[in-house]
Amino acid sequence: MAKKAKKYLEASKQVDATKTYTPEEAVDLVKKIDFAKFDATVEVAYNLNIDVKQADQQIRGAVVLPNGTGKTQKVIVFAEGPQAQQAKDAGADEVGGDDLVQKIQDGWLDFDVAVATPPMMAKVGRLGRVLGPKGLMPNPKTGTVTMDVTKAVNDVKAGQVAYRADKAGIVHAPIGKVSFDTAKLLENFKTMNDVITRARPASAKGQYIKSLTVTSTFGPGVTVDSNAF
Repeated sequence: MAKKAKKYLEASKQVDATKTYTPEEAVDLVKKIDFAKFDATVEVAYNLNIDVKQADQQIRGAVVLPNGTGKTQKVIVFAEGPQAQQAKDAGADEVGGDDLVQKIQDGWLDFDVAVATPPMMAKVGRLGRVLGPKGLMPNPKTGTVTMDVTKAVNDVKAGQVAYRADKAGIVHAPIGKVSFDTAKLLENFKTMNDVITRARPASAKGQYIKSLTVTSTFGPGVTVDSNAF
């Protein structure tokens, strides 16, 4: 642990805590100071001036990043009939109905995203206690409850990112990998920023984005000027 802490402190010394960086400066710096021995994920964190206890101020959705996330997502689809075949044709990793529900009830959770057709939600609802806490429950707001399973699977495979404000009003989201070119990370970053900006609730008062930070998996955060886009 001490060795890891030392590397973190060394990386932190290269970040000016009193400065607000432009998106390009921040991304370049995050790539430069990353010390992970693997291809770390680059993430953004929006601290929003919202009250998630208010129904009209809850922020949740999904966006397909133009350059993907650098991660291959495992997608399962709860569907029957024509939609089940469409999901298989689209490249879903697992497709099923009652059998898939039972498999998950038995403890299987080797997937990243779950998609379901509306008719299947009555059965999938039984998995709420298992999938809900892990953020895996299909939801219309993220495009994962739909009859168009082909689009849903394709979007996930293309780099769709689901986002949601937590209890503190903070949205965390990946925008790619450290190995990505700066230009590709910036394009993903701008796409995410546009989505978060447009999601501002009409009832939100004052400064909407209180702070914006970009970081790598183990690296220190770099403060970004959200108005610089």
